[in-house]
Amino acid sequence: MQFGLYQQQTTSLVMTQELRQAIHLLQFSAQELATYIQEQALENPLLDVKELPGLAEQTYSTYSKAFEDQTSPIDYAHIDRISLSEYLLQQVQELNITKKQKKELVYLVYSLREDGYVSRPLQDICNDLQIALAEGEKLLQTLQSFDPAGVGARNLQECLLLQLQRLDTPHIIAEQVISLYMEEFASRKWKDISKKLSITLADVQEVNDVIQTLDPRPGSQYISDPVQFVRPEIRIVPYEGDLLVHIEDDLIPSVGLNHHYEELLRKEQDHEATHYAKEKIQQVQWLMKSIQQRKQTILKVGEAIARHQKDYFLNKKGNLNPLTLKEIADEIEVHESTVSRATTSKFADTPRGIIELKSLFSSSIQNGMGESASSRSIKDWMKEIIASENKQKPLSDTKIVSWIQEKKDITVSRRAIAKYRDELGIPASSKRKRFE
Repeated sequence: MQFGLYQQQTTSLVMTQELRQAIHLLQFSAQELATYIQEQALENPLLDVKELPGLAEQTYSTYSKAFEDQTSPIDYAHIDRISLSEYLLQQVQELNITKKQKKELVYLVYSLREDGYVSRPLQDICNDLQIALAEGEKLLQTLQSFDPAGVGARNLQECLLLQLQRLDTPHIIAEQVISLYMEEFASRKWKDISKKLSITLADVQEVNDVIQTLDPRPGSQYISDPVQFVRPEIRIVPYEGDLLVHIEDDLIPSVGLNHHYEELLRKEQDHEATHYAKEKIQQVQWLMKSIQQRKQTILKVGEAIARHQKDYFLNKKGNLNPLTLKEIADEIEVHESTVSRATTSKFADTPRGIIELKSLFSSSIQNGMGESASSRSIKDWMKEIIASENKQKPLSDTKIVSWIQEKKDITVSRRAIAKYRDELGIPASSKRKRFE
């Protein structure tokens, strides 16, 4: 090894500011892009933004006021954003109790988590309030009598019991099972429970059906995050047996150069002002070009997806064809990451409803003849099979594999079936079995 000066020629990829901005904008949703444009307008006086009617009032992507003469179901939607604590405090004020008790109940309300459970040990709360534990228990019982049923519980078992006690028709067996054999019930050791309580497996099955109607997180319905609506950025429309794809231009404000400021700055004799004007003009031009490039890329990707999934869009019973990001990238001659950015958080209005572009991609599984089926199709078959199975003898993953092999001539591993079943939220056959 020795020190020295050497001359070497290499090639490397250098991202220009323009390219970096184009990539940055491509991954934005329509509303995020609109917000970004507004932020740029605050920093650049030469950026002229022609805001669309109603765009400023959109929380995510709701119907524009440009279409006020048209009605939508969203116009009639009532969004109740009251929080759990607000709802409980209203009930506290309706009680005929002393001011001291109300203050203590208010403190207890603010000691709840968003899901409705008590966030700390009751003894700690009693210490804060400087009251005895027995008095704290009475306060908690008062809170647990509020709506929604189950609020103020210290654990899941207590939450379920509170809800069972509030049912219109009392279910004594369910209360016994949850209070005495909660762990066995959760582990589906139903035969042990039936022996201990001298009841049938059908009775335990009925308990399970009742428990399924309860809410393990009673406060979650009152979490006051605003409801987010989306508007599709592209539309896929059937036309004479084919599909037309076009971009919705009304979601993003129009961007241009503010010629008034441009003239004023150009007339300035100050060299610094002239340099500033040139820099800001270049930023506007870059932004305009990036927005146009984003639009063209999304349109190309949408058109390519529509061609591949034509049968799915035109036929109500059509299945998604296997499709990967790489296939679309190769077809429109861009990088795979570009297709990923162009489909994430981008929605399309299609004959099948509003769909995220990303969800139209599906992995491929081949049969013995070289024909392929998408993983989405296999999931649809699985839902169909499981929905029609004998509930007393549910199909195992191995039997589902055999059915798909026999009926569809597609070879799928048992592990893949188990994975798809988990993704669909379908329990294993032992947990789907019914005893009635």
